[in-house]
Amino acid sequence: MGFMKYRRQLPLLRPVPERVADWRDVYQRVEERVIHEQSSRCMNCGVPYCHNGCPLGNLIPDWNDLVRVGDWERAADALHATNNFPEFTGRLCPAPCEAACVLGIGDDPVTIKQVEVEIINRLTDDGPLRPFTVPARSGRSVAVVGSGPAGMAAAQQLARAGHAVTVYERNDAVGGLLRYGIPDFKLEKRHIDLRAAQLAAEGVEFVTSCEVGVDVSLAELRERHDAVVLACGALDPRDVPSTPGRELAGIHQAMVYLEGANRVVAGSLDTPPIDAAGLNVIVVGGGDTAADCLGTAHRQGAASVQLVEVAPLPPPRRDGGRDPWPTWPTMLRSGSAHEEGGERNFGCAVRRFIGDDEGRLRAVELVDVLVGPGFTLSEVEGTVREVPADLALLAIGFGGTQPGPHLAQAKLTRNGRGTIDAGADWQTEAPGVFVAGDARRGPSLIVWAIAEGRSAAAAVHQYLGDGGRLPAPVTPASMPLSAR
Repeated sequence: MGFMKYRRQLPLLRPVPERVADWRDVYQRVEERVIHEQSSRCMNCGVPYCHNGCPLGNLIPDWNDLVRVGDWERAADALHATNNFPEFTGRLCPAPCEAACVLGIGDDPVTIKQVEVEIINRLTDDGPLRPFTVPARSGRSVAVVGSGPAGMAAAQQLARAGHAVTVYERNDAVGGLLRYGIPDFKLEKRHIDLRAAQLAAEGVEFVTSCEVGVDVSLAELRERHDAVVLACGALDPRDVPSTPGRELAGIHQAMVYLEGANRVVAGSLDTPPIDAAGLNVIVVGGGDTAADCLGTAHRQGAASVQLVEVAPLPPPRRDGGRDPWPTWPTMLRSGSAHEEGGERNFGCAVRRFIGDDEGRLRAVELVDVLVGPGFTLSEVEGTVREVPADLALLAIGFGGTQPGPHLAQAKLTRNGRGTIDAGADWQTEAPGVFVAGDARRGPSLIVWAIAEGRSAAAAVHQYLGDGGRLPAPVTPASMPLSAR
């Protein structure tokens, strides 16, 4: 009955002046008393819709109740039963489970993410993550291309089933987008290192600085291994080539900017290739990547930062007519980076980039817009204005998985969405080559990446014919909860 006694209480952020001076996690640790209270707000529903909101099917009422009574070890077991990496999802997932929480119909939902991350925090406080003991080896081998959440989930599931797994990663360290695309103030990289160490102890081999299609062909991997899983993400960036002035110096893709900054934090670079220090920054886009650019620019000492987003200002709360419970609602969300400063421009677009005599960006011309059917934009008369800008970052999403020779080597092509098609068994048109995560689904949530990695691993295990079944929380046809 905790929902009748306690109000929803989120974890506290470190003070803004303190956290913008470093790259550490922005959140403070939470007292155990608070976590007990928050977990006790779970109503243990007869039909827990949080299961449906999360594609992993997390056993949320189970581990909420175990935390309520202080059984952290069994709570961790229940958490890991469906989710390989709760330390990632608890920090990075926007929590569709909370949007589907039954308590949220008439009250504030349970702080599911907060409880989740505190369970795994207490487990890692005790040291390295304990590896799973594999009873017998199958004699089969699988190559996984990409070490993001989908690839790592597939690799861990297959290794625990007894298969020899090799993960190929083009960067110099594992983690995929989590490593160099997500700033440390949202995900400190020690969490990736702890989990990678567990996978290595379970028999997963990591081959880094190896780009499949260049350093080793996909055809070679298919010859070496009994199956291949493509989990290479969806990092083909969208651009604005038709916007006047796009060719000016000082305009960059957001992920290029973030990778350079994150490599400095990691110690592999001395100075960022793109530095916002003292500059007026414009971030085109309003999603998570834009917020990551905002927080990064703050820490680099930008003079000013403005976010430009074509979507109109969302409502402050769920609109039950448009987004009824338990679907994911469109509403105004503010992260830690927004609290740190900067200006958000909704219903706004860049008309043109303006340069100086040396071909460098000096300003952008903005205009308010209305969004019509088919995402057509119409300008609002009398709203054109010029804003100083020395650096512009394009954070307008991704157009699918990146093209490359690896696809041609397997006679695979990207579909109209820029992704790789798979059948009901997660297998591509190339026999023995499977695909999972953003490379198949397109840019999506980390929980969907892990769910697809687990499900593709189950399909590979069945393809290898070793008997038994692995958990498969989703199918290629699975979609988020929707009212439409």
